[in-house]
Amino acid sequence: MKLVFMGTPEIAASVLESIIESGKHEVLAVVTRTDKPKGRGHEMDAPPVKKLALEHGITVLQPEKAGAPEFIDSVRAMAPEVIVVAAYGKILKPALLEIPKYGCINVHASLLPKYRGAAPIQWAVINGEEKSGVTIMHMAEGLDTGDMIISEEIPLEPKETAGSLHDKMAAAGGPLLLKALEMLEAGNAPRTPQKEEEATYVSTIDKSLGKMDFNKTATELERLVRGLDPWPTAFTSINGKLLKIREADVLPVNVVGKEFHKAEKGTVVGVTDDAILVLCKDSVLKINSLQMEGKKRMNTADFLRGYKVETGTVLGR
Repeated sequence: MKLVFMGTPEIAASVLESIIESGKHEVLAVVTRTDKPKGRGHEMDAPPVKKLALEHGITVLQPEKAGAPEFIDSVRAMAPEVIVVAAYGKILKPALLEIPKYGCINVHASLLPKYRGAAPIQWAVINGEEKSGVTIMHMAEGLDTGDMIISEEIPLEPKETAGSLHDKMAAAGGPLLLKALEMLEAGNAPRTPQKEEEATYVSTIDKSLGKMDFNKTATELERLVRGLDPWPTAFTSINGKLLKIREADVLPVNVVGKEFHKAEKGTVVGVTDDAILVLCKDSVLKINSLQMEGKKRMNTADFLRGYKVETGTVLGR
């Protein structure tokens, strides 16, 4: 089929690559977000989808507004049979949804109707879900509310991070989309309505979410660490300096002495050769890997060889 692809980040690029490699569909154009400044030099950086499209000589459009009449007219002029959307980052107007013969379909990184909206991968880890998945759906005007075509379940491992789950989603999304496109072309793509009573919505992720509150349980904080890895990372501070927590475990509170049971939450209650133990609401967070302000990520064992951490230090001050 002739299609227009709309997407922005790495997961979308993976889906686009599957379409290109299949050789079954003609990508008329790729629509993505505008280039953004990156790094200390603030040099303009293109979205992953744009980079991939240019490698394959595919036309790239980067409208400031997806609802702009001139943009919609340009898509209409291409006469795509279907529009494929994968993490594009903007809600599409009805005028755009109505253009293709087979409509618009979306690749969403959750098992709908759970986790509609932005950042479903991170929130699945943060919330301690045992499974998530990818859903291919017919697009409607609402936020991820359209009828479902096909989905694939992905179990979460005990130490799943947002990064590792992202890679699983990316690997599953492309092949699943190709199945959905075959169904569309054959005229037998299902339209399974979502159960609104089971719908949940999640918000975007920003850096402030990573601030660790040690009045929460160690389990909650350990999930936060994994859910915000590799970006934006969970963080606290030590002796007034930013400290990112990159990997942690949960230990029972009885691993520390009785003198610490009523200590302020966030107190370092133990320092071993390879870990820092921090008191939380109900148990202890064992920090295995971290990143000091202005430094590279390292194992706590290596960190402790060059930085002395005293028992009784309170993190977050």
